[in-house]
Parts: sequence; structure tokens; C-alpha cells
Amino acid sequence: MIALKYSVAAIVSMVFACGGTQEVREVTIENEVVEVESEWIRLFDGKSFDGWKKYGGGEVGAAWKIQDGAIYLDATNKSEWKEGDGGDIVTKEEFDDFHLKVEWKISEGGNSGIIFYVNESDKYPYPWSTGMEMQVLDNEGHADGKITTHRTGDLYDLIESNEETVKPVGEWNLAEIISKDGNLELHLNGTKVVETTLWTPEWEALIAGSKFKDMPGFGTFKSGKIALQDHGDEVWFRNIEIKKL
Repeated sequence: MIALKYSVAAIVSMVFACGGTQEVREVTIENEVVEVESEWIRLFDGKSFDGWKKYGGGEVGAAWKIQDGAIYLDATNKSEWKEGDGGDIVTKEEFDDFHLKVEWKISEGGNSGIIFYVNESDKYPYPWSTGMEMQVLDNEGHADGKITTHRTGDLYDLIESNEETVKPVGEWNLAEIISKDGNLELHLNGTKVVETTLWTPEWEALIAGSKFKDMPGFGTFKSGKIALQDHGDEVWFRNIEIKKL
């Protein structure tokens, strides 16, 4: 983004663009008011599910709620869920090269994930049929915490984090996913924890040795949606924003 000098404090307004909320700043430069568009797109405005839908069709289910400016999966009364109340949710827009930021916190014993490069199609029953996942987990309270590559920050079932920087259950974590020209980085709380190259023979071999080996679409798409996973546990997401690279 071009840095501009201005003589009057910026007035920030929000407009909807690209399936999310784009920040537009009105600034005065040499007595002339101009609009400067931010590089970051807000995928969640803190108030509504605009720009989101249920994977496979339909509106976001009733189990997904907005609580204190965060997207919240209310799994406290799962036995009372009606058909369609839960399910994974996805952005309406697709992205190719991007830098995604998401703050999240998980409940005790909870499991969830941030899934990307999701291809929504009748051919694929779940977001993880095609999309890769940055794991969200209570490492100490969930059984998956005992499995290498299934812990928080891992590229799920593919690559183990090189360092564990997750905060205790109930605290907010910052996840960042950066994908550019096939180079993928996962960051957790300011530390790069995974780095790999997508769509190479080595990548294909990695998939062949994973639980996704019999899913022909997995990890193959170079553009796709962002998904938040319903794994049946309470989880919160907020400050979700993306920058196209």
C-alpha cells in the first residue's frame, strides 16, 4: 500500500467488497479529500454472517452465533441441535494467493480448524475433502493432542509444527496463513511454525502418506474458499481478515 502524508486525521468508513468488508479511509491531502483503500479485507464484520454460508448450500446454521464480536460455535446443547444447525461454514468468495489472519480460542477438550483452498462442489462432501487445515485444538485435553501432526498449529496430518506457541485454553491465539506462488507458511502467535511448498512431487508424496491419500481432490486446488470447522466443540473466531497477494 502506498504511504500517503495527510494533514487531517483519517476518517474511517467501511464498505462491502469482494465478499467481505473493505476498509476505506478518507484523508485530506493538500486540502483535497481522497479515498485510500486498505489492502486488508475484513471477512467478518463482528455483527453478521454477510459473506459466509454453510458448506454445501444454505445459510449459516443456528448453532453458529455471534457473541461479543466473535463467531461462536455453541456446542453446549448438541443433543438439541436440529438438522442443519451445525456444519462447517465457508466464505462465499474464493482466494488464490493470500495472507489470512484469524484470532481464535478453543474450549476445554475442544477441536476445530481453519481450512483453506476449499473447493465447494457436489463431488466433495466436506471442506477437508479438498482443503488443507491449520489445526485448532486443546492439545492437552483432546485425544488428537497425542498424535504428531494433529496438534495446534500443525498442517493437519501432513506437517508438524516446528515450535509450539499456543496459549492456554480460553485465551485468544493469532493464526496466520500465507500462501504465495505455492509457498505456504503457517504462523501462530507471531512465530512461523510450518513452511512447505505446495503442488510439487514432494507435496504429492506427502499427501500419499497421509489420511487424505484416497481423496483425489485434496490439496490440488490453487484457489478456494476459507472454512471454519464444526468439530462439535465450542470454538470462537474473531478479527478475520485477508489480504490478496
